[in-house]
Amino acid sequence: MINMKKYDYLVVGAGLYGAVFAERAVKFGKKVLVVDKRPHIGGNVRTDEVDGINVHKYGAHIFHTNNKYVWDYITDFAEFNRFTNSPVANYRGELYSLPFNMYTFNKLWGVVTPLEAKKKIEEQRMSAGISEPKNLEEQAISLVGTDIYEKLIKGYTEKQWGRSCRELPAFIIRRLPVRFTFDNNYFNARYQGIPIGGYSKMIEKLLRGSDIRLNTDYLLNRKELDGISDRVIYTGQIDEYFDYKFGYLDYRSVRFETEILDTDNFQGNAVVNYTDSETPWTRIIEHKWFEPSDSPKTVISREYSFEWHPGDEPYYPVNDEKNCTLYRKYRQLASQENNIVFGGRLGEYKYYDMDEVIASALSIAEAEFQ
Repeated sequence: MINMKKYDYLVVGAGLYGAVFAERAVKFGKKVLVVDKRPHIGGNVRTDEVDGINVHKYGAHIFHTNNKYVWDYITDFAEFNRFTNSPVANYRGELYSLPFNMYTFNKLWGVVTPLEAKKKIEEQRMSAGISEPKNLEEQAISLVGTDIYEKLIKGYTEKQWGRSCRELPAFIIRRLPVRFTFDNNYFNARYQGIPIGGYSKMIEKLLRGSDIRLNTDYLLNRKELDGISDRVIYTGQIDEYFDYKFGYLDYRSVRFETEILDTDNFQGNAVVNYTDSETPWTRIIEHKWFEPSDSPKTVISREYSFEWHPGDEPYYPVNDEKNCTLYRKYRQLASQENNIVFGGRLGEYKYYDMDEVIASALSIAEAEFQ
């Protein structure tokens, strides 16, 4: 029987996962159509040039990985700069180093040696009576003590997640670097940086050879799009795909207030977190510090985190026990579908970093084309 379908693969979503899979498919001689409901490619890693500054349209994206296979793959499509992520915490006008290191401990407690800092944290941990952390609050206190938790973690985290730290799983804070050195590099990764010229140019290269349709909602055009493709790679919300049959999964969304300012330097750092509970935004990003720019202006974005509701743009899943249980029901439903793969942060309902997104897409591609 002759296959009358035009495409071997329909990729839903022109973000990082979709672009990596599409590149692999084209490499293996497949015909690929990529659709996205937004008016642009790149998904949440989209960058746009504004006054000579590459602006991270949907928040800071700093690539970092210890996975050499992923690094070797992605650097074929972009040259990366040597950007080092050294965010600053602003607590009611007091500035502290992030990651938590000897600069942080010295400013907070006046300690000057790692031994003094460790002793201070251990005193606070023992005083709190935590042996095995059961939630984010307990995990944070066991890592850095009550002082740092109250000043630099609690307010920021509760704004970011919209939940009490006592309701959040401990694993979220295990990503938090704590160092008894003066190393200001937030990531403990062998490879890190930002694509020179922005992520959008990298995505363009990944999508070469694929047909692209923007402003196209797959779920509203499913019959037509399924009719012209043999197989679907779906990177949207898994619960939405099934019309929320078991109810809504929880997501967090983010809103940005972006301004062009007539100054060449607003805060002197790419990322400043506001860790008190009163300041409504979680952080301010100054984009020109991600890549050197001689622009006499600067572009900043205030970032506000809020609970996702239908119609909002979902950014990341809330992987607590309730949602993970619900996701397993959707995953079981997905396993019964033919000719479709669910991938990425929304399709797999996982709080992926960028390197994990790439690794997942490469793994699926390898399974598809072996």
